[in-house]
Amino acid sequence: MATFSHYAAGAPDGWDRGSFFHPRFGRDVRGKLFLRERLELSGMEVSLNRVEQGQGMPFLHRHRKHEELYLFLSGSGEFQVDGECFPVSAGSAVRVSPEGVRAWRNTGAGPLVFVVVQAAAGGVDAGSIDDGERVAGEVRWPV
Repeated sequence: MATFSHYAAGAPDGWDRGSFFHPRFGRDVRGKLFLRERLELSGMEVSLNRVEQGQGMPFLHRHRKHEELYLFLSGSGEFQVDGECFPVSAGSAVRVSPEGVRAWRNTGAGPLVFVVVQAAAGGVDAGSIDDGERVAGEVRWPV
């Protein structure tokens, strides 16, 4: 079994080509590219998102067991959790527990681009420094 997987999503201006069938709407929703199946992820879901000007999550939602981490790469917008609204832009990071009732919208002049990581709440029991270990050998890059 391979110890890694790789997928090239391309630049964010093409992420709006991603789509998925949403049962609540009964149609495909564009602007969200899920990576779990493409990368064979086993402990998280990751999505690449591009929300166009004036668009946003059209309903409130929460999760049963996944917390979410939103990492905003470009654009500007507003995020709402449990009725509290705050601005987001490039460099903003938002963590929402499963119970947090959330939505977001693009309030900027261009697309709002962000990455969402979902994982089971309480599933990480050590920091990345504590979990890592050094392995013998030298890093060798092709010339």
